[in-house]
Amino acid sequence: MKILDKLIIKEFLKTYFFVVVLLILVVLVLDFTEKNDTYIRNQVPAKDILKYMGNYGLYLNNLLTPITVFIAVIFITSKMAGRTEIVAMLSSGISFIRLLRPFLLAATLIGGVSFFLNGWVLPGATGSVSQFRIRYLEKGEASTDPNIHIKVGPNGYAYLSRFYKTSYTGYNFTLEEIKEGRLLSKLSSDVIQWDTTKNVWRLENWRLRVLRERGEEYTTGTSLDTLLSITPVDFDLPENHHETLKLPELSRQIRLLEERGADNVSYYRIERIVRFMSPFASVILTFIGVIMSARKTRGGSGFKIALGFFMAFVYIILFLLSRTFAEAGTQFPVLAVWLPNLVFAAMGLILYKTVPR
Repeated sequence: MKILDKLIIKEFLKTYFFVVVLLILVVLVLDFTEKNDTYIRNQVPAKDILKYMGNYGLYLNNLLTPITVFIAVIFITSKMAGRTEIVAMLSSGISFIRLLRPFLLAATLIGGVSFFLNGWVLPGATGSVSQFRIRYLEKGEASTDPNIHIKVGPNGYAYLSRFYKTSYTGYNFTLEEIKEGRLLSKLSSDVIQWDTTKNVWRLENWRLRVLRERGEEYTTGTSLDTLLSITPVDFDLPENHHETLKLPELSRQIRLLEERGADNVSYYRIERIVRFMSPFASVILTFIGVIMSARKTRGGSGFKIALGFFMAFVYIILFLLSRTFAEAGTQFPVLAVWLPNLVFAAMGLILYKTVPR
Protein backbone atom coordinates (compact mmCIF):
# COMPACT_ATOMS: atom_id res chain seq x y z
CA MET A 1 0.00 0.00 0.00
CA LYS A 2 1.43 3.35 -1.05
CA ILE A 3 1.75 6.47 1.11
CA LEU A 4 -1.07 8.13 -0.83
CA ASP A 5 -3.42 5.24 -0.06
CA LYS A 6 -2.59 5.39 3.64
CA LEU A 7 -3.13 9.15 3.69
CA ILE A 8 -6.55 8.93 2.01
CA ILE A 9 -7.70 6.06 4.26
CA LYS A 10 -6.50 7.92 7.35
CA GLU A 11 -8.28 11.14 6.36
CA PHE A 12 -11.43 9.25 5.36
CA LEU A 13 -11.70 7.33 8.64
CA LYS A 14 -10.81 10.38 10.73
CA THR A 15 -13.49 12.48 9.03
CA TYR A 16 -16.00 9.63 9.27
CA PHE A 17 -15.51 9.25 13.04
CA PHE A 18 -15.68 13.02 13.51
CA VAL A 19 -18.99 13.24 11.63
CA VAL A 20 -20.36 10.19 13.50
CA VAL A 21 -19.47 11.58 16.92
CA LEU A 22 -20.77 15.04 16.05
CA LEU A 23 -24.16 13.85 14.76
CA ILE A 24 -24.63 11.39 17.62
CA LEU A 25 -23.80 14.03 20.24
CA VAL A 26 -26.28 16.46 18.67
CA VAL A 27 -29.08 13.87 18.66
CA LEU A 28 -28.27 12.70 22.22
CA VAL A 29 -28.31 16.27 23.54
CA LEU A 30 -31.69 16.91 21.90
CA ASP A 31 -33.01 13.59 23.22
CA PHE A 32 -31.79 14.34 26.76
CA THR A 33 -33.31 17.83 26.66
CA GLU A 34 -36.66 16.41 25.56
CA LYS A 35 -36.73 13.69 28.26
CA ASN A 36 -35.06 15.59 31.12
CA ASP A 37 -38.35 16.44 32.86
CA THR A 38 -39.41 12.79 32.67
CA TYR A 39 -36.08 11.69 34.16
CA ILE A 40 -36.55 14.06 37.09
CA ARG A 41 -40.20 13.13 37.61
CA ASN A 42 -39.49 9.38 37.58
CA GLN A 43 -36.24 9.72 39.57
CA VAL A 44 -34.18 7.85 36.99
CA PRO A 45 -30.66 7.00 38.28
CA ALA A 46 -27.83 8.81 36.51
CA LYS A 47 -26.02 5.54 35.70
CA ASP A 48 -29.12 4.20 33.93
CA ILE A 49 -29.39 7.40 31.90
CA LEU A 50 -25.74 7.18 30.87
CA LYS A 51 -26.14 3.51 29.94
CA TYR A 52 -29.24 4.35 27.90
CA MET A 53 -27.44 7.16 26.08
CA GLY A 54 -24.51 4.86 25.30
CA ASN A 55 -26.78 2.16 23.88
CA TYR A 56 -28.86 4.73 22.03
CA GLY A 57 -25.64 6.12 20.57
CA LEU A 58 -24.81 2.69 19.13
CA TYR A 59 -28.28 2.52 17.61
CA LEU A 60 -27.82 5.99 16.08
CA ASN A 61 -24.44 5.03 14.68
CA ASN A 62 -26.05 2.19 12.74
CA LEU A 63 -28.94 4.38 11.59
CA LEU A 64 -26.73 7.27 10.49
CA THR A 65 -24.01 5.22 8.78
CA PRO A 66 -25.23 6.03 5.22
CA ILE A 67 -25.24 9.73 6.05
CA THR A 68 -21.90 9.78 7.84
CA VAL A 69 -20.10 7.75 5.17
CA PHE A 70 -21.50 9.86 2.35
CA ILE A 71 -20.67 13.16 4.05
CA ALA A 72 -17.15 12.02 4.93
CA VAL A 73 -16.46 10.92 1.35
CA ILE A 74 -17.80 14.11 -0.19
CA PHE A 75 -15.90 16.29 2.28
CA ILE A 76 -12.55 14.56 1.67
CA THR A 77 -12.94 14.25 -2.11
CA SER A 78 -14.17 17.81 -2.66
CA LYS A 79 -11.30 19.14 -0.55
CA MET A 80 -8.82 17.18 -2.66
CA ALA A 81 -10.51 18.41 -5.85
CA GLY A 82 -10.44 22.02 -4.60
CA ARG A 83 -6.67 21.78 -4.12
CA THR A 84 -6.37 20.24 -7.64
CA GLU A 85 -4.86 17.11 -6.08
CA ILE A 86 -7.17 14.84 -8.06
CA VAL A 87 -6.25 16.58 -11.31
CA ALA A 88 -2.56 16.14 -10.47
CA MET A 89 -3.00 12.43 -9.71
CA LEU A 90 -4.96 11.78 -12.89
CA SER A 91 -2.41 13.77 -14.92
CA SER A 92 0.42 11.66 -13.51
CA GLY A 93 -1.13 8.52 -15.03
CA ILE A 94 -3.19 7.23 -12.09
CA SER A 95 -6.53 5.88 -13.30
CA PHE A 96 -9.76 6.84 -11.62
CA ILE A 97 -10.30 3.21 -10.60
CA ARG A 98 -6.89 3.26 -8.90
CA LEU A 99 -7.88 6.48 -7.15
CA LEU A 100 -11.03 4.79 -5.86
CA ARG A 101 -9.13 1.93 -4.22
CA PRO A 102 -8.24 3.55 -0.84
CA PHE A 103 -11.77 4.96 -0.52
CA LEU A 104 -13.33 1.55 -1.17
CA LEU A 105 -10.90 -0.14 1.23
CA ALA A 106 -11.89 2.26 4.00
CA ALA A 107 -15.60 1.80 3.15
CA THR A 108 -15.16 -1.98 3.27
CA LEU A 109 -13.59 -1.67 6.71
CA ILE A 110 -16.52 0.46 7.89
CA GLY A 111 -18.96 -2.05 6.36
CA GLY A 112 -17.24 -4.96 8.13
CA VAL A 113 -17.41 -3.19 11.49
CA SER A 114 -21.05 -2.32 10.78
CA PHE A 115 -21.83 -5.98 10.05
CA PHE A 116 -20.25 -7.04 13.35
CA LEU A 117 -22.16 -4.37 15.26
CA ASN A 118 -25.45 -5.28 13.55
CA GLY A 119 -25.00 -8.99 14.18
CA TRP A 120 -23.64 -9.15 17.71
CA VAL A 121 -23.48 -5.77 19.51
CA LEU A 122 -26.40 -3.62 18.40
CA PRO A 123 -29.17 -6.17 19.28
CA GLY A 124 -28.19 -6.05 22.95
CA ALA A 125 -28.09 -2.25 22.86
CA THR A 126 -31.50 -2.12 21.17
CA GLY A 127 -32.99 -4.45 23.80
CA SER A 128 -31.51 -2.32 26.60
CA VAL A 129 -32.98 0.84 25.07
CA SER A 130 -36.42 -0.81 24.85
CA GLN A 131 -36.26 -1.96 28.49
CA PHE A 132 -35.21 1.50 29.64
CA ARG A 133 -38.13 3.14 27.84
CA ILE A 134 -40.62 0.63 29.22
CA ARG A 135 -39.28 0.94 32.77
CA TYR A 136 -38.80 4.68 33.07
CA LEU A 137 -40.54 6.43 30.18
CA GLU A 138 -43.62 4.34 29.44
CA LYS A 139 -44.05 2.84 32.90
CA GLY A 140 -44.92 -0.63 31.69
CA GLU A 141 -47.32 -2.66 33.79
CA ALA A 142 -46.78 -6.09 35.23
CA SER A 143 -49.05 -7.67 32.66
CA THR A 144 -48.88 -7.96 28.90
CA ASP A 145 -51.45 -6.61 26.47
CA PRO A 146 -54.86 -8.29 26.72
CA ASN A 147 -56.19 -10.91 24.31
CA ILE A 148 -52.99 -12.67 23.29
CA HIS A 149 -53.05 -14.98 20.25
CA ILE A 150 -50.08 -17.20 19.41
CA LYS A 151 -49.69 -19.84 16.74
CA VAL A 152 -47.92 -22.76 18.44
CA GLY A 153 -47.75 -25.20 15.54
CA PRO A 154 -48.90 -25.84 12.01
CA ASN A 155 -52.44 -26.43 13.30
CA GLY A 156 -52.27 -25.15 16.90
CA TYR A 157 -53.57 -21.79 18.12
CA ALA A 158 -53.28 -20.56 21.73
CA TYR A 159 -55.23 -17.73 23.36
CA LEU A 160 -54.94 -15.90 26.70
CA SER A 161 -57.11 -13.08 27.96
CA ARG A 162 -54.21 -11.77 30.07
CA PHE A 163 -50.73 -12.90 31.12
CA TYR A 164 -48.91 -11.56 34.20
CA LYS A 165 -45.14 -11.49 33.79
CA THR A 166 -44.22 -11.37 37.48
CA SER A 167 -46.08 -14.55 38.44
CA TYR A 168 -45.96 -16.32 35.05
CA THR A 169 -49.71 -16.74 35.26
CA GLY A 170 -52.34 -16.44 32.54
CA TYR A 171 -56.12 -16.54 32.56
CA ASN A 172 -58.83 -17.90 30.27
CA PHE A 173 -56.45 -20.11 28.29
CA THR A 174 -57.50 -22.06 25.22
CA LEU A 175 -55.51 -24.24 22.83
CA GLU A 176 -57.27 -25.17 19.61
CA GLU A 177 -56.21 -27.60 16.92
CA ILE A 178 -57.68 -26.57 13.58
CA LYS A 179 -57.00 -28.35 10.31
CA GLU A 180 -58.43 -27.32 6.94
CA GLY A 181 -60.94 -25.05 8.68
CA ARG A 182 -62.20 -27.83 10.93
CA LEU A 183 -61.85 -27.82 14.72
CA LEU A 184 -60.28 -31.09 15.90
CA SER A 185 -59.78 -30.41 19.61
CA LYS A 186 -59.99 -27.64 22.17
CA LEU A 187 -58.21 -27.50 25.53
CA SER A 188 -59.41 -24.81 27.94
CA SER A 189 -58.54 -23.77 31.48
CA ASP A 190 -59.34 -20.93 33.84
CA VAL A 191 -55.71 -20.50 34.86
CA ILE A 192 -52.39 -21.48 33.27
CA GLN A 193 -49.15 -21.10 35.21
CA TRP A 194 -45.52 -21.82 34.36
CA ASP A 195 -43.81 -24.20 36.79
CA THR A 196 -40.21 -22.94 37.00
CA THR A 197 -38.97 -26.12 38.70
CA LYS A 198 -40.38 -28.60 36.15
CA ASN A 199 -40.44 -26.23 33.13
CA VAL A 200 -44.00 -27.28 32.33
CA TRP A 201 -47.36 -25.53 32.22
CA ARG A 202 -49.92 -26.25 34.93
CA LEU A 203 -53.57 -25.96 33.97
CA GLU A 204 -56.23 -25.42 36.64
CA ASN A 205 -59.90 -26.31 36.08
CA TRP A 206 -59.16 -27.64 32.63
CA ARG A 207 -61.54 -29.00 30.01
CA LEU A 208 -60.62 -31.02 26.92
CA ARG A 209 -62.99 -31.46 24.00
CA VAL A 210 -61.96 -33.80 21.18
CA LEU A 211 -64.18 -33.96 18.10
CA ARG A 212 -64.55 -37.31 16.34
CA GLU A 213 -66.34 -38.27 13.16
CA ARG A 214 -69.04 -39.80 15.33
CA GLY A 215 -69.60 -37.66 18.37
CA GLU A 216 -67.00 -36.13 20.68
CA GLU A 217 -65.02 -36.81 23.86
CA TYR A 218 -65.22 -34.41 26.76
CA THR A 219 -63.03 -34.65 29.85
CA THR A 220 -62.35 -32.30 32.76
CA GLY A 221 -59.98 -32.06 35.69
CA THR A 222 -58.76 -29.77 38.47
CA SER A 223 -55.03 -29.78 37.67
CA LEU A 224 -52.90 -30.90 34.73
CA ASP A 225 -49.22 -30.55 33.90
CA THR A 226 -48.56 -30.34 30.18
CA LEU A 227 -45.79 -29.50 27.74
CA LEU A 228 -46.39 -26.83 25.11
CA SER A 229 -44.08 -25.44 22.45
CA ILE A 230 -44.27 -22.02 24.12
CA THR A 231 -42.67 -20.49 27.20
CA PRO A 232 -43.47 -17.35 29.25
CA VAL A 233 -41.04 -15.42 27.08
CA ASP A 234 -43.34 -15.91 24.08
CA PHE A 235 -46.08 -13.94 25.84
CA ASP A 236 -43.80 -10.98 26.57
CA LEU A 237 -42.01 -10.33 23.28
CA PRO A 238 -41.56 -6.62 22.46
CA GLU A 239 -42.67 -5.29 19.10
CA ASN A 240 -39.05 -5.00 17.97
CA HIS A 241 -38.05 -8.44 19.24
CA HIS A 242 -36.43 -9.30 15.90
CA GLU A 243 -34.11 -6.30 16.33
CA THR A 244 -32.92 -7.44 19.78
CA LEU A 245 -31.60 -10.86 18.70
CA LYS A 246 -27.99 -11.52 17.79
CA LEU A 247 -27.46 -13.07 14.37
CA PRO A 248 -27.18 -16.71 15.57
CA GLU A 249 -30.20 -16.19 17.87
CA LEU A 250 -32.12 -14.65 14.99
CA SER A 251 -31.47 -17.71 12.82
CA ARG A 252 -32.64 -20.04 15.62
CA GLN A 253 -35.77 -17.95 16.16
CA ILE A 254 -36.59 -18.16 12.45
CA ARG A 255 -36.32 -21.96 12.52
CA LEU A 256 -38.50 -22.10 15.66
CA LEU A 257 -41.20 -19.91 14.14
CA GLU A 258 -41.11 -21.90 10.90
CA GLU A 259 -41.67 -25.11 12.88
CA ARG A 260 -44.64 -23.49 14.59
CA GLY A 261 -45.98 -22.11 11.34
CA ALA A 262 -46.10 -18.64 12.90
CA ASP A 263 -47.46 -15.78 10.83
CA ASN A 264 -44.87 -13.20 11.99
CA VAL A 265 -41.82 -15.14 10.81
CA SER A 266 -41.45 -12.74 7.86
CA TYR A 267 -40.32 -9.94 10.20
CA TYR A 268 -37.43 -12.08 11.40
CA ARG A 269 -36.49 -13.17 7.90
CA ILE A 270 -36.46 -9.55 6.68
CA GLU A 271 -34.32 -8.52 9.64
CA ARG A 272 -31.76 -11.19 8.77
CA ILE A 273 -31.65 -10.07 5.12
CA VAL A 274 -31.21 -6.44 6.22
CA ARG A 275 -28.21 -7.29 8.38
CA PHE A 276 -26.41 -8.81 5.42
CA MET A 277 -27.48 -6.02 3.07
CA SER A 278 -26.64 -2.96 5.18
CA PRO A 279 -22.81 -3.17 5.12
CA PHE A 280 -22.77 -2.93 1.31
CA ALA A 281 -24.36 0.54 1.55
CA SER A 282 -21.06 2.00 2.75
CA VAL A 283 -19.20 0.78 -0.34
CA ILE A 284 -21.92 1.85 -2.80
CA LEU A 285 -22.36 5.32 -1.30
CA THR A 286 -18.59 5.79 -1.17
CA PHE A 287 -18.36 4.96 -4.86
CA ILE A 288 -21.07 7.53 -5.68
CA GLY A 289 -19.63 10.14 -3.32
CA VAL A 290 -16.16 10.06 -4.91
CA ILE A 291 -17.64 10.37 -8.39
CA MET A 292 -19.88 13.30 -7.41
CA SER A 293 -17.05 15.23 -5.73
CA ALA A 294 -14.10 14.51 -8.01
CA ARG A 295 -14.59 17.63 -10.12
CA LYS A 296 -13.44 21.05 -8.93
CA THR A 297 -16.31 23.55 -8.82
CA ARG A 298 -16.49 27.27 -8.10
CA GLY A 299 -19.05 26.84 -5.37
CA GLY A 300 -16.66 24.85 -3.20
CA SER A 301 -17.66 21.85 -1.09
CA GLY A 302 -20.71 23.39 0.60
CA PHE A 303 -23.13 22.52 -2.18
CA LYS A 304 -21.67 19.03 -2.50
CA ILE A 305 -22.05 18.38 1.23
CA ALA A 306 -25.67 19.58 1.10
CA LEU A 307 -26.23 17.32 -1.90
CA GLY A 308 -24.61 14.48 0.05
CA PHE A 309 -27.07 14.96 2.91
CA PHE A 310 -29.95 14.94 0.44
CA MET A 311 -28.75 11.77 -1.30
CA ALA A 312 -28.17 10.01 2.01
CA PHE A 313 -31.67 10.87 3.21
CA VAL A 314 -33.10 9.64 -0.09
CA TYR A 315 -31.28 6.35 0.48
CA ILE A 316 -32.65 6.03 4.04
CA ILE A 317 -36.21 6.83 2.93
CA LEU A 318 -35.96 4.33 0.06
CA PHE A 319 -34.60 1.73 2.49
CA LEU A 320 -37.46 2.28 4.95
CA LEU A 321 -40.05 2.06 2.17
CA SER A 322 -38.56 -1.07 0.67
CA ARG A 323 -38.37 -2.74 4.09
CA THR A 324 -42.01 -1.86 4.75
CA PHE A 325 -43.05 -3.43 1.45
CA ALA A 326 -40.98 -6.52 2.24
CA GLU A 327 -42.58 -6.93 5.68
CA ALA A 328 -46.03 -6.39 4.19
CA GLY A 329 -45.65 -9.68 2.37
CA THR A 330 -44.25 -8.94 -1.07
CA GLN A 331 -43.56 -11.94 -3.27
CA PHE A 332 -39.83 -11.09 -3.57
CA PRO A 333 -38.65 -9.94 -0.10
CA VAL A 334 -34.93 -10.25 -0.88
CA LEU A 335 -35.28 -8.05 -3.97
CA ALA A 336 -37.37 -5.53 -2.02
CA VAL A 337 -34.79 -5.23 0.77
CA TRP A 338 -31.88 -4.95 -1.68
CA LEU A 339 -33.69 -2.40 -3.87
CA PRO A 340 -31.95 0.71 -2.38
CA ASN A 341 -28.51 -0.82 -2.95
CA LEU A 342 -29.41 -1.90 -6.48
CA VAL A 343 -30.82 1.52 -7.38
CA PHE A 344 -27.82 3.42 -6.02
CA ALA A 345 -25.37 0.95 -7.55
CA ALA A 346 -26.98 1.52 -10.96
CA MET A 347 -26.84 5.27 -10.33
CA GLY A 348 -23.14 4.99 -9.52
CA LEU A 349 -22.42 3.13 -12.76
CA ILE A 350 -24.25 5.80 -14.74
CA LEU A 351 -22.38 8.60 -12.96
CA TYR A 352 -19.08 6.82 -13.56
CA LYS A 353 -19.29 7.78 -17.22
CA THR A 354 -19.02 11.45 -16.20
CA VAL A 355 -15.86 11.20 -14.09
CA PRO A 356 -12.74 13.13 -15.14
CA ARG A 357 -10.20 11.02 -17.00
